[in-house]
Amino acid sequence: MRFLIVVDMQNDFVTGSLGTKEAQAIVPAVVKRIQNAAASGDEILFTLDTHSSDYLSTQEGRLLPVSHCIKGTEGHHLIPEIQTLSSGCKCFEKGTFGSEQLADYLRQSRAEEIELIGLCTDICVISNALLIKAYLPEARISVTAGCCAGVTPESHDNALAAMKMCQIQIQ
Repeated sequence: MRFLIVVDMQNDFVTGSLGTKEAQAIVPAVVKRIQNAAASGDEILFTLDTHSSDYLSTQEGRLLPVSHCIKGTEGHHLIPEIQTLSSGCKCFEKGTFGSEQLADYLRQSRAEEIELIGLCTDICVISNALLIKAYLPEARISVTAGCCAGVTPESHDNALAAMKMCQIQIQ
């Protein structure tokens, strides 16, 4: 079975407190990729960066002191362009960069082919890709570069290079 993982395409990462023009630029490609995966019968899974109101007192919050993706806020929600596309799909809330719950779900599903897209290439996409690689070392894991954006264009490119060195296919 093929899986498409849509990582953290949330308001705060696209147009909100941590939004970037690069994140906004990938939205049409992400929408099209989700639509194509649905038409192909792939299972589509979503991750949601999820924090509580005490975020700034956490280790991550002290190192990145910008409140974002606080559960119950508009910034936590998937962007409007993909909200309807996520209907009926599994969503994995994660309080950190990578989701062990997602990786375990893929392992239990005996996933053989996994593609990741979304935000941010250099933080949550790479973290999830490497975690999934550890859980499923024989699965074909890929990242579609044109459907990802990093904190900066340079860090996006660095993350893609690092993943490629770890035998994750870059498309």
